[in-house]
Amino acid sequence: MSRIGKKPVVIPSGVSVTKNKSEITVKGPQGTLTMTHRPEVEVAVEDGVVHVSVVSTDRNARAYFGMTRALINNMIIGTSKGFSKQLDVSGVGYRADVKGNELVLNLGFTHTINYPIPAGVKVEVDKNNRITISGCDKQKVGQMAAEVRAYKHADPYKLKGVKYVDEVVKRKVGKAGTK
Repeated sequence: MSRIGKKPVVIPSGVSVTKNKSEITVKGPQGTLTMTHRPEVEVAVEDGVVHVSVVSTDRNARAYFGMTRALINNMIIGTSKGFSKQLDVSGVGYRADVKGNELVLNLGFTHTINYPIPAGVKVEVDKNNRITISGCDKQKVGQMAAEVRAYKHADPYKLKGVKYVDEVVKRKVGKAGTK
């Protein structure tokens, strides 16, 4: 059995969790999230606490047990506090900007990259080089950050490109030169 799955999820004030058959809806100040859980898992909401239990004892059911509890916990945290990721854009002429519902990136290519911002995600750019991606859905925030970073990873020689703020890129030494 999953040790994480056994832990109950406490519902903070200002957040409401409702269950309708296999659909769980979490409403909070940051937004509303909905999830359909697997039939191998049973979810109960009572007295401000969410309990997850296993219906059968096969290997897949035990795997879904911990995952379901973690997804519900992420939904509750997201609707109450929200999630955010920060990216740094570094390099001469490299910059980011938000225009309408698109993130416009200049990353040294011959063209600009127009990335459409998904619904439920908020993007802010500070000083043309710090991108803050925030929202209540942890998966959407992380996916957008990963896709933006994938356009131009930080180069280990000149450190040009897009990287997470807390990411450490090990700097490499260039060529020594010839005689």
